[in-house]
Amino acid sequence: MRRMTALLLMLLALPAYANDAAPAAPDPALEQRVMRLTTELRCLVCQNQSLADSHADLAIDLKNQVRSQMQAGKSDAEIREYMVARYGDFVLYRPPLKPTTALLWAGPFVLLGGGGLALGFYLRRRRERLTESELTPEQRVHAEALLRARREGETR
Repeated sequence: MRRMTALLLMLLALPAYANDAAPAAPDPALEQRVMRLTTELRCLVCQNQSLADSHADLAIDLKNQVRSQMQAGKSDAEIREYMVARYGDFVLYRPPLKPTTALLWAGPFVLLGGGGLALGFYLRRRRERLTESELTPEQRVHAEALLRARREGETR
């Protein structure tokens, strides 16, 4: 029992010996710049995460590539241009508006407008089907006969 207690106490004390993760670069300003730029770039593997948030091998390689280019003295714009030249506009979370990316920018509005039009047509057709129509004289006589038969059946 004493061994179990001692083991439990040692396990509880382990977090006290934990160290902070060492930064990837000794320069905190460079790391901050890397993080700022990699939040603007999309992970090509995950596609719904930025390079800064992704832990995919390719994302780590691209972050290291961004870091090495920054250490070489390249500007953020030059690094962005390099990434776009290599991987296309898809790598940017905010791609520029140009003919090849127009659908990315206009697509949500086109879909919203198309959905609104489809809903309008559907509601108009539904309203037209639900309008009351006059009964023909034969239908009226038949309906009155059914109601009369029902009343007679209830009174018995």
